[in-house]
Amino acid sequence: MRRYLAPLAIGLVGAAILIWLGVWQLQRLEWKEAILEEIDQRIAADPVPLPATPDPEQDRFLPVEVSGRTDPRELHVLVSTRQLGAGFRIITGFTTEEGRRILLDRGFVAADRKDAGRPAATLMITGNLHWPDERDRYTPENDPATNYWYAREVDVMADELGTEPILVIARMSSGSDASITPLPVDSSGIPNDHLGYAVTWFGLALVWLGMTALQLWRISRGDRRSADGKG
Repeated sequence: MRRYLAPLAIGLVGAAILIWLGVWQLQRLEWKEAILEEIDQRIAADPVPLPATPDPEQDRFLPVEVSGRTDPRELHVLVSTRQLGAGFRIITGFTTEEGRRILLDRGFVAADRKDAGRPAATLMITGNLHWPDERDRYTPENDPATNYWYAREVDVMADELGTEPILVIARMSSGSDASITPLPVDSSGIPNDHLGYAVTWFGLALVWLGMTALQLWRISRGDRRSADGKG
């Protein structure tokens, strides 16, 4: 009987740890879903005037309404969407009626419209403040010389276009170019992998219990063989 105790204890303790990790991930899933719901509600709230000094943390996703005029100069950020395919985000300087210069993400154009002439336009924009975090070690370096950008780095783009480091992502605009499709802020790009992690931990628990049962079966089989040999 003692030969069963160690593998049984290891099997039960290991499975308990794996199951606990799965339950913890389910709790994290509930927490993350609550955060995403809060973000969605914030994104869709009634717009407010542009704050004097927006904070990248407190004012992330803040809905705002601004009126002003775009610059003719654009930055083209490579992007691919499931609905529209590959193309470019159009980022331009935007001078508000109050005289502030900020960045405006007007939306998406197809690759063949990248260099189409888009003159300065007077617009009323409803959108959201955002400070995207799109650069990792695999992201190519931006190439301002050819106007190919791979990440919306607000500080860098602001220096390039001579604006405040403030980016408004257009949700709706009046008087906009019909060839530009807005790509508004949403929570779909925020990772939420906790359900997958939970399934993985629960699956490992089942495998662990199966391995434990197999080990106990082998011990039992060995005991029976020993008993038969003695008989």
